[in-house]
Amino acid sequence: MEFNIDQLKKKIVYRSNYRGTKEMDQLLGSFTKKYIDVFTNEELKELEKLLDFDDDTLYSYYKGLNTGTNFENNRVNLLFKNFIYNAK
Repeated sequence: MEFNIDQLKKKIVYRSNYRGTKEMDQLLGSFTKKYIDVFTNEELKELEKLLDFDDDTLYSYYKGLNTGTNFENNRVNLLFKNFIYNAK
């Protein structure tokens, strides 16, 4: 199966804007809008993995709370953590 970057970007944009909670819709939607066109293919795949986590887990982890979930140490996760921190 051929990898289609445009389809992946559309999927990521949709999933980041329609999460279920307005706060995460806004945070992930804004984050995605800011970075989607500068991320490499690998980073887009990392962002897609990030979107697999539920809102409560994402929000708790990035606020520094222990969620019992292992998040990969990669550029996307670091940028998102900083993005949430600066969005306060």
